[in-house]
Amino acid sequence: MNNKTIEWLLQGEPWIEYRTRVDLLGQTEKDPHVVSARKAMSADVKIQALLAELTDWPGTVLNSHRSASQSFHKLSFIADLGFHISDPAIKKITNKVMEHQSAQGPFQLPMNIPTHFGGSGKDEGAWALCDAPILVSALAQMGLSNDKRVQTAVKYMDGLIRDNGWPCAVSPELGKFRGPGRKDDPCPYATLVMLKMLAQFPELQEGKSARIGVETLLSLWDKSKEQHPYMFFMGTDFRKLKAPLFWYDILHALDVLSHFKWAKKDERFKEMLKLVESKADKDGRYIPESIWTAWKDWDFSQKKIPSRGLTLFVHHILERTKQ
Repeated sequence: MNNKTIEWLLQGEPWIEYRTRVDLLGQTEKDPHVVSARKAMSADVKIQALLAELTDWPGTVLNSHRSASQSFHKLSFIADLGFHISDPAIKKITNKVMEHQSAQGPFQLPMNIPTHFGGSGKDEGAWALCDAPILVSALAQMGLSNDKRVQTAVKYMDGLIRDNGWPCAVSPELGKFRGPGRKDDPCPYATLVMLKMLAQFPELQEGKSARIGVETLLSLWDKSKEQHPYMFFMGTDFRKLKAPLFWYDILHALDVLSHFKWAKKDERFKEMLKLVESKADKDGRYIPESIWTAWKDWDFSQKKIPSRGLTLFVHHILERTKQ
């Protein structure tokens, strides 16, 4: 990336300046510029609004895992920015998250699955493998990776691995509910977010589960025209650049896969990365190709001009591939 683009990123919102300094320039948390940017990020109006909303955890009943307005996606975004349990608001939020631990280990969210989908039709605490790993990943990023409650959740979910990735698994409260797919198929999104979780634990990054999960995603990319388990496609929409990294799309997949050393050397990974890089302008900046309407006030929620936030996410992945 050229100096012109770095300067452009540094002129962005405080969270963009902060992450640019840490992720792209390699500046330490003790650097005066980093300290100043982090302080400004914490005081930013939009960040404050997110933290205030998360303090009301768990918020509304979960109606769609894909919805970018869901609290667990927002928690993940805050964790990716670098907020930590040393921040007073985060300590309060994480305590509330961990108050809802299930008997199996994963942390619960309020859900309501209709009876015709196999649920009870009532509001109740439950977990699914398309939300629980995201919560645990965020908790680990925020400094709680050694907490016994977090470790219990990790062990249980890691144990759900099959030979072809992670299945569509849910807590007992949700009865026979599962997504629209064959029982023996892996759930691509559950596999993606399970890998996101495992990436937070160095001792699990080289394990058998991680290797199976990575191979599952790369194989789905290689056979994207033929295989669409649980109706998760790697087609046109998957290949559009979109931020933040919440759902099943190319940037989220690359971001997660780039945490695994052997994955970065794989030709299928390189092919995905090359496709993303081909979308840059002459200065290495990126224009969003799809947006989350729930994030309309953020710079990546438009499709007309380069987005600093999106550009930062792409270059952070590129930077990680060099390591």
